[in-house]
Amino acid sequence: MHWLDALIAWMATWTTAAISAAGYPGIVLLMAIESACIPLPSEIIMPFAGYLVSLGRFSLVGAATAGAIGCNLGSVVAYWIGAKGGRPLAEKYGRYVLLSHHDLDVADRFFARWGGAAVFIARLLPVVRTFIAFPAGVARMPQITFHVYTFVGSWIWCYGLAYVGFKLGERWNTDPRLHAIIRQFDILIVATGIVLVGLYVWWHLRRRGRPRT
Repeated sequence: MHWLDALIAWMATWTTAAISAAGYPGIVLLMAIESACIPLPSEIIMPFAGYLVSLGRFSLVGAATAGAIGCNLGSVVAYWIGAKGGRPLAEKYGRYVLLSHHDLDVADRFFARWGGAAVFIARLLPVVRTFIAFPAGVARMPQITFHVYTFVGSWIWCYGLAYVGFKLGERWNTDPRLHAIIRQFDILIVATGIVLVGLYVWWHLRRRGRPRT
């Protein structure tokens, strides 16, 4: 897993440099990337923003708000791709990612039943939060509802991560164990995502291989 460790280290260096140079707009940009179905871990972005809070560069509320705004902006892209293309787009190209008609039916029923709560909960979950906008768009979830719940859920998530970085404060650069712990946590998040994707592929291939009755 040396490649994964190197990838996490590169992302950490890039994100911290971007936030240090750009300030709040840097947080907005990076969190927008994370919410546009591009897996740039917020578990790296927001704790470092919290560390800068301890240095007086940001406020906790400001950092969390910038992160939530970024989540909303990034989600617009994925949401509108899903909404404009709708079910036909998902049915046409879904097979390339093993997305079946049954899966789309399940997603439609899920959003019809749970609505904003589905988006709110998803925004509080690692990995899942990155990809929730596209199926919400396919299900044609009301846009205002989508963005309200995205903002609220993302704000809580961003504030929590920033608070961790804030409480760590000066230990961020002085305690080598801290970097090791954070890196291991990030690796765990990325590895979990890889495992979930693997299980998704295995389950769909296995279901396709079953004889129809």
